[in-house]
Amino acid sequence: MATTTVTVKGQVTLPKEIRDAAGIKAGDRLKVEATASGGVYIEKPGSAAKYRKRLQALAKRRIMKVPATDAYMKQIRGDPDEDYSR
Repeated sequence: MATTTVTVKGQVTLPKEIRDAAGIKAGDRLKVEATASGGVYIEKPGSAAKYRKRLQALAKRRIMKVPATDAYMKQIRGDPDEDYSR
C-alpha cells in the first residue's frame, strides 16, 4: 500500500510501484470512479477484459482437475448407495 497527496489543482501522482504493478505508463488513459464506501477506484480501460480473457484461456487448459460435485461428495463422504448403517 502506498500513499500520495492531492495537489491544490486536484492532481495525484501514482507511486512508481503502483504504476509498475498495474502496467500504467505515461500517456495512458485511466478510468476513475468513486466507490460507495468513499474510496476511489482507478483502472486501465480494457484491463478487466484482458484479465477475463487470460482466465478463460487458463480454464480451457484445465490446469486444475476438479471432480464434479457428486464425485467429490462421494470421495469425502463415501458412496451413499453403499451405506449399510441404514
